[in-house]
Amino acid sequence: MLNSNSLQCSIQSLFSMVLFRSMEFPMRINKYISTKGWASRREADVLIDKGLILINGKKAVIGQKIEEGDDVQLAGKTKEKKYLAYYKGRGVLTTCPAVGEIDIVGRLKKDYKITDVNPIGRLDKDSEGLMILSNDGRITGPLLDSNLKHEKVYDVLLDKNVTSILTQSFHNGVNIEGYVTKPAKAVKHPKNARRVTITLIEGKKHQIRRMCAALGYQVQDLKRIQVANIELGKLKPNQYRKIEGKELSEFLKQLNVQE
Repeated sequence: MLNSNSLQCSIQSLFSMVLFRSMEFPMRINKYISTKGWASRREADVLIDKGLILINGKKAVIGQKIEEGDDVQLAGKTKEKKYLAYYKGRGVLTTCPAVGEIDIVGRLKKDYKITDVNPIGRLDKDSEGLMILSNDGRITGPLLDSNLKHEKVYDVLLDKNVTSILTQSFHNGVNIEGYVTKPAKAVKHPKNARRVTITLIEGKKHQIRRMCAALGYQVQDLKRIQVANIELGKLKPNQYRKIEGKELSEFLKQLNVQE
């Protein structure tokens, strides 16, 4: 019997195959490469420009269209793809720091000399926890697409006790300024009446804070502890670890991206 994660992956894979088969040819080569999961469209154009994409044995050109049945191959060695799990501390920006501020990329460069990965998604300045960083543009769209229902889990401390009204409201969807959120899970902590574990499948700006405010609560602490199958684990603020092995394989499988 398939568990929920396996079933979700199977459905996503089936959806992708059906979508690919239903696409009309001729098709631009970069779109074809993106659909196959080899690279993002932007990365595909770089590969084409470097002569690493062959169509029927000949080097492709940017903007070229292919017909169904054409033999498309990726030749040569592409850049090493990197995937990191990083603990963003409170006060650190995800992107776009002002003068005197620091963001994740700046901190990684300063402390670890890492310069070739970027954060996927965001956490606001006052929140902390897990960020996924990578130089693989293929994973951005699938990871952020709420229709694919990749779960993001948060440990949240509120200013007053969690009630069944709050947990049921999260399940039903909360109206935040005219937008009704997608169903979410909220589970009260067994030992702390003001703490709740919240699971979302979307990521609107300040979503949890806005949902709680709409229900009469204020968030005092917010930590993201999981994205898809990637867990924060024992990382401390400004620490990172590589995502690799079985963990990476499962992650890419959930996103329907080839290793």
